[in-house]
Amino acid sequence: MAEFMSILLFISICVALMAGYPVAFTLGGMALLFAGIGVLTGTFDPTFLTALPNRLFGIMNNETLLAVPFFVFMGVMLEKSRVAEDLLEAMAKLFGGVRGGLALSVCIVGALLAASTGIVGATVVTMGLLALPTMLRKGYDPAVSTGTLCATGTLGQIIPPSIVLVLLGDVMSSAFSQAQLKMGIFSPKTVSVGDLFVGALIPGLMLVGLYIVYLLAVAYLQPHKLPQIPKEEREAINWPQLLRALVPPLLLIGAVLGSILAGAATPTEAAALGAVGAMALAISKGQFTLGKFREVAQGTTEITSMVFLILIGASLFSLVFRGFGGEALIEDVLANLPGGVLGAFFVVMLVIFLLGFILDFIEITFVVVPIVGPILLAMGLDPVWLGVMIALNLQTSFLTPPFGFALFYLRGVTPPSIPTTAMYKGVAPFIAIQVLMLVIAYIFPEIITWLPEQLYGK
Repeated sequence: MAEFMSILLFISICVALMAGYPVAFTLGGMALLFAGIGVLTGTFDPTFLTALPNRLFGIMNNETLLAVPFFVFMGVMLEKSRVAEDLLEAMAKLFGGVRGGLALSVCIVGALLAASTGIVGATVVTMGLLALPTMLRKGYDPAVSTGTLCATGTLGQIIPPSIVLVLLGDVMSSAFSQAQLKMGIFSPKTVSVGDLFVGALIPGLMLVGLYIVYLLAVAYLQPHKLPQIPKEEREAINWPQLLRALVPPLLLIGAVLGSILAGAATPTEAAALGAVGAMALAISKGQFTLGKFREVAQGTTEITSMVFLILIGASLFSLVFRGFGGEALIEDVLANLPGGVLGAFFVVMLVIFLLGFILDFIEITFVVVPIVGPILLAMGLDPVWLGVMIALNLQTSFLTPPFGFALFYLRGVTPPSIPTTAMYKGVAPFIAIQVLMLVIAYIFPEIITWLPEQLYGK
């Protein structure tokens, strides 16, 4: 009966979220409701909830999670300081003579914005507003154009510094500790956000490379979809303008990631450096005003509050779910699947992919990963590899119709003349590329694990 209640709790939360109820209050409220029912029916021990105050204090005292508001502040500040506009304009001139040059510009700028901001929604909307009208005006195919914008906008999921990787790093660290205790290891090794940043670097760059190869193939095999800009319409490359647009963001990215890779700063310290650097960049461009600072502070507060409220609700859910025996049930199911650890891994990845249709990455990270993470890690999977694979998987679900969040973001700024079916058609090749990247990373795990091993011996 208790295990049935755990399954019913999970299904009820998914249904409530699909109905549009606030995530944090749905997680916490449903958990409390089921806990009350469980106490009345004798299927839940209320002493499980005594651990909640310690968990909440742990969240408030968690230095790793302090990186979230810093990275959010950095991203929102860069969004307000016209970095994307300047980059796109400069890159469009640089690739003006290349077939599909505008699409290549969007891809590269999207990757740079991903490494600068790490906020998917902001990147997709910003790039949609700036680039889509120009691409359509130049005769680009609407499906390929919208697909490119959606795909490059989601690179913020995997290219560090990524909010997804920050949250996943904290959850995977806890899951790894639990897994080692299950295996009888009482002096456990740790996995950090920095490890995930380093592990995701090569797959993220490979993904950008695969996108570019696909766009070049379309430009040369189907030139009517990504036509070359006529010579008389091309603008001369303004090298000083290009350098002014390109160098400051690259320096900021280099300072943030370089300090982490070199071991000179923790991800939280690097995030603080990025926040200060974003303000300095805005000041240097003459885009820093008191009004904009107030907007950035308000946006940062709203996003950070949402993340931490969801984390509190997820903590309450995980306690109640564990109290009903749900974790033991899932462990038994995964352990008895055909194929052993590989079968369990594939099932978990499929479930995460499907949940990505209806849940945001924050809910999946805080609700699903803490349940399945310790089980998979106790089976012997590498925590850095598993964390990056989950991040890649979540990025794929962000693109997949009919519920891909990136599609919703772009639909809001796309002209009504472009049907939603065209957007679905446009993202299909990029979904295939994402799946290909997952397969490559599965067959060659060294793509993820090599750099952390070289830098940190992990």
